Amino acid sequence: MLKLYSYWRSTAAYRVRIALNIKRLSYSVIPIHLVKDGGEQHKPEYAEKNPQELVPLLDDNGKLLTQSMAICEYLDDVYDGPFLFPSEPFLKAKVRSVCQIIACDIHPLDNLRVLQYLKGELKVSDEQKLTWYAHWIHEGFKALESMLAEYKTQGPFCFGDKLTLADVFLVSQLYNARRFEVPLDDYPRLVEIEQHCLTLDAFKDAQPESQPDAVS
Repeated sequence: MLKLYSYWRSTAAYRVRIALNIKRLSYSVIPIHLVKDGGEQHKPEYAEKNPQELVPLLDDNGKLLTQSMAICEYLDDVYDGPFLFPSEPFLKAKVRSVCQIIACDIHPLDNLRVLQYLKGELKVSDEQKLTWYAHWIHEGFKALESMLAEYKTQGPFCFGDKLTLADVFLVSQLYNARRFEVPLDDYPRLVEIEQHCLTLDAFKDAQPESQPDAVS
């Protein structure tokens, strides 16, 4: 069985859980608490598996793979089930473009270790930290709102009537934005996509609060 090393509130792990559910794959979750005891991801036994000391980490019968985008593409290439990417080359590239805006340009700047560095090493205030966080969310979401507006009449997902990996990445990043109380009034298209996706079991079952290691 597939094993996913995950933290319930990790945005990147959330992406992979949704993808696994869409592909209808059985997997077990191995919780890695990113805060407790200085962060379980830094313990030697985990760092040996993932030298970057991050989650998620996928274990496919001893084959270890890190980075959510790489994991999702691997799952789509290797396993049967609904595809996460369209077959048409240009639309496939558009899906990957949305994923990379989120995974490369938004999320890394607002990731836990970056926020911890801002607060700890650079001694920024909580208010400054949240301003930093919201700035990068808004920069990315403004672009995504514009990019996805043209597909609004074609269906409820990012790119029309077919669910793709773009929806997976968008929903998880919106969860992250809501967690930090970033106003989303300027992104009606993004919120509309999110609300539709959250009616689907693949998304509902992957939600952070539904995970075995979730805490109140």
